[in-house]
Amino acid sequence: MFAFNRFSAQMLLLVLAASLLLWVSCRAPARPGRRADTPTHQALRDYQQHLGGLDSAVARLTRHVAASRPMKEQQAAFLAARRAWKRVELWAEYYSPSAAKALNGPALFEVEEFDQQQRLHAPEGLQVLETYFYPDPYGPARRTEVLEQLAFVRSTLLGLRHTAASLTPTDRQLFDAARLEVFRVIALGVTGFDTPASPGLVPETAAALAGVAAAVAPYRGRLPAHPAGRLDSLLRAAQAYLRRHPEAAAFDRLEFIAAYANPLSQRLWEAQQALGITPFAEVRALRPDAASLFAPNAFEPMAFAPTTTAAVPAARAALGRLLFFDPVLSGNGSRSCASCHQPARAFTDGQARSLAFAGAGAVGRNAPTLLNAALQRGQRHDGRLFYLEDQAADVLHNPTEMHGSPTAAAGLLGRSPAYQKAFGQAFDRDPAGAVTGAEVQAALAAYVRSLVRLQAPLDAYMRGQRQALSPTARRGAAVFLGKGKCATCHFLPLLNGTVPPGFERTEYEVLGTPAHPNSRRLDTDPGRGGATGIEWQQHAFKTPTLRNIALTAPYMHQGTFRTLADVIEFYDQGGGAGQGLAVPNQTLPADPLHLTRAEKADLRAFLEQALTDTTGLYQAAPARLPAFSAGLAHLNARPVGGRY
Repeated sequence: MFAFNRFSAQMLLLVLAASLLLWVSCRAPARPGRRADTPTHQALRDYQQHLGGLDSAVARLTRHVAASRPMKEQQAAFLAARRAWKRVELWAEYYSPSAAKALNGPALFEVEEFDQQQRLHAPEGLQVLETYFYPDPYGPARRTEVLEQLAFVRSTLLGLRHTAASLTPTDRQLFDAARLEVFRVIALGVTGFDTPASPGLVPETAAALAGVAAAVAPYRGRLPAHPAGRLDSLLRAAQAYLRRHPEAAAFDRLEFIAAYANPLSQRLWEAQQALGITPFAEVRALRPDAASLFAPNAFEPMAFAPTTTAAVPAARAALGRLLFFDPVLSGNGSRSCASCHQPARAFTDGQARSLAFAGAGAVGRNAPTLLNAALQRGQRHDGRLFYLEDQAADVLHNPTEMHGSPTAAAGLLGRSPAYQKAFGQAFDRDPAGAVTGAEVQAALAAYVRSLVRLQAPLDAYMRGQRQALSPTARRGAAVFLGKGKCATCHFLPLLNGTVPPGFERTEYEVLGTPAHPNSRRLDTDPGRGGATGIEWQQHAFKTPTLRNIALTAPYMHQGTFRTLADVIEFYDQGGGAGQGLAVPNQTLPADPLHLTRAEKADLRAFLEQALTDTTGLYQAAPARLPAFSAGLAHLNARPVGGRY
């Protein structure tokens, strides 16, 4: 942890800000009765009151630290401040996301990607404070650092309170925020994402749900009896379950999500509908009308498209399917996209690194699955591309992959009457028009966006089918969500690095992957650092989905590990740094997980059994490809899928 020299300045800022806030509150007293009868403003007053409680909790912790109170008292005060934060998290995250990140962002150093000076930004806030109290308490020499962090938290809180004084929430926003908070509890809260070391996970979950209950409580009198009763009953049951299981180590996260949290978001959606509050119409990755994280159609692939203003015709994805399996897109007319992305292998090829074009060696990295590839912000292992359209062009141009181009492919496809007709239908234009490279890219991207598969046994379990997971897989889920800390990077429900509950950005991690299994040499691939030029991002790679992982071996960006057992062992040892490699920017904690042999076996069973979804995979390839006319009749003998 770096020491900072801002303490005096921040304390001065704190005093000045507090004086300003007091002056404003005296100059602009509240007007009794103004909009006091609306549910949103009743809920807003509760938020403002608990913001004051959070400030008091942080002030109490500051006094304990300043007075060098016994460490147990300081830790208790810290945990109380964390619970107070969770009580207001719903509102803060929704209306003041920048302040919320400053208050409770990950304790990791960052570099802004467009900062040419590559200045390293130190983390601040509650998660940084946690590192002083847990797992090992700080020593007296670091007390000034703790006070500096507390001063930062209090000054940020003053800004949050000032913002709260000017809020004018709507019914739609409030219910949207309430469901998003439940999603946050599921994907980040119970997995320990923002409590990686402290023991307060379960009480903090209870505090977050108390915030949800308070936000919707003013609507109770307006709700019909049935949805009101169902919502109240579930909120009480969830809190009762949390009280019965207060210890994080023994907390059954899978049961809590399936029996309480996931149904709670559904009850909130039911209440919103009963009140006639329509959802937002905007295009989001997690749809505004998603009743739960595990609803079949909860996610919108078009949210990650360059244009989301119009629905894509089904004919475009159907055309993209033909193109995906057609070798005429390659420079030598031999290989297709399906050569390296084979449906039976969840659209991978089973190779550490795919065979290069014309058999000339191997490509630079492992072929990732395309299932659910549409549900992530970045494409390629290093995330250098934003859109699937760009990915299609990049692969077609790449001399080691397809060694062609969208334009060249378009010129050839335009000489097939069947393809001309298909392009006309796909893009709602005259079939006689020229096929373009942009259309080729768009059709391929549409097909990949159709490859969303969220029908695995885990999904069925979360939708109420309790027999969908075996006892072994359920025990493995407990490891995945708890001791193994897997879900703190592979976020529910997508199991990739797309960050919930907004699902707007994708995370990159530095794992310290060795060049070869058991090697003491770090793999030389610069990863995201090579794409951005940022030294701190050297060896960072996109967090891939774990869905269908049983079908996608070998693993890591260059296929280092052949089996899931090897991967689990690597993580159990703390990644590269845990194995003694020099990885100063590793984001994976280097501490060993100390998983038992039984826990490793259960975890592997969960990954293999609970996350596999082969829906439609074996019918993915078309029976035949469009024919060409007499001048190119020799192409009509080309095989579906080409050759590897």
